[in-house]
Amino acid sequence: MLLLMTELNPQAPGRLELVRRFVNTLDVEAGTDRLASTDGLLKWLREVDLLQAEQSVSDAQLRRVIAVREALRDLLRANHTDTPAPESAVQVLDQAARKLSILFTRSGGWTIGSAGTGVDFLVGELVTIVIGAMNDGTWRRLKACANDTCEWAFYDRSRARSGKWCSMGSCGNRAKQQTWRHKHAHAGRYAPSAVVSDGTSTDVR
Repeated sequence: MLLLMTELNPQAPGRLELVRRFVNTLDVEAGTDRLASTDGLLKWLREVDLLQAEQSVSDAQLRRVIAVREALRDLLRANHTDTPAPESAVQVLDQAARKLSILFTRSGGWTIGSAGTGVDFLVGELVTIVIGAMNDGTWRRLKACANDTCEWAFYDRSRARSGKWCSMGSCGNRAKQQTWRHKHAHAGRYAPSAVVSDGTSTDVR
């Protein structure tokens, strides 16, 4: 995204911010992908403290991580209208969820645990966070910008959960301008005609 993150939107609450940051490793508008290579993924994992120095990442693991990222983006698109997510996205996340463990606690409760290290832990952690956010009601507020040339993940803090854009100052204004141009172009096409004194007609604007 060309604007600074602080100009776009506030962070998502708690651990959900990791999901937002993960989805935003692909900047659709700028055409950059921080996970374009195994080295890029390793660097990002270190930044979020999910990788030990001696670990490595394979091409297959990179493909898996990207598949999870795009599945999450599909779910964030669906959060705008509460419509069902694509089946392909659900299948990717279902497969990831099968590797989670339900652990009982001494206090009489339970928790979801993600096993493994590196990529396995990242995927498990992301799915665990999503499950928790779905349970506490914050998940529906995490969305992908409705501008299909942007799709920046943002947390919608509007009271009615009606936010569509990562930033009203950028994508929101662009959408308004496009709507205005379309409306006026359409109106001009069907403007009524007026007859002038010489018998010819002219469009009324």
